[in-house]
Amino acid sequence: MSSVQTTASVNPPMTRAADAKSAAPSFLTRANHFFDLPLTGASRVVALCGVLLLIPALLFPLWTMTLYSNQFPDGLNLYIYANSLQGGHPQDRDDLKEINTLNHYIGMHSLAESDFTEFKWIPLMLGIFFIVGLRAIVFGRMSNLVDTGVLFGWFGIFSLWSFYSKLWLYGHSLDPTAAVKVPPFMPPMFGMKQLANFTVYSYPGAGSYFLFGFLILLAAAVFLSRKGTAVHGA
Repeated sequence: MSSVQTTASVNPPMTRAADAKSAAPSFLTRANHFFDLPLTGASRVVALCGVLLLIPALLFPLWTMTLYSNQFPDGLNLYIYANSLQGGHPQDRDDLKEINTLNHYIGMHSLAESDFTEFKWIPLMLGIFFIVGLRAIVFGRMSNLVDTGVLFGWFGIFSLWSFYSKLWLYGHSLDPTAAVKVPPFMPPMFGMKQLANFTVYSYPGAGSYFLFGFLILLAAAVFLSRKGTAVHGA
């Protein structure tokens, strides 16, 4: 009786251990097979459309900020491009100059392109992703496409963090001798926020939507290749 009980108590753990050992190689085998899949013709076309979206991303604003007040009911517009900082120019008015004048009164550092290292590495990275994306299409392997998408995702996260930290720094590095005293603040990154007598709106610009479209089309290309290869294999 004891021998039967001992066998019953030992076999299940041994069976589970054996199943675990067999499951690990099976998962790795499936993963290796997935990354070795060839890209279908449709997925290459979709990926190419995504890569081409990186071009207008350099030409349109990545972010826009608009400041409304009684003095400026039409709003002061600030456009952040991949490589420059520009203000609106309604009726021969330079909105960037007006914003910097207001910043001076509250002790905020003037917005200057020379302070944004992002204007150097963002265009460079977009050019690299353009080349890497084309390389993935030409090589035609799932692994190349997935690597491009994952790296671009990390690039997007880092860019948003850099933007957030820049806004925080501008709003918390105020000159204590400024004419108008305001407590440190965080300009809005998304949506609307009331800052003194200004209502500030901050939203992604068209350039950011092009970049998001690039990532979406890469994901669509991965899906098409996986589905197309499965159908072909069946």
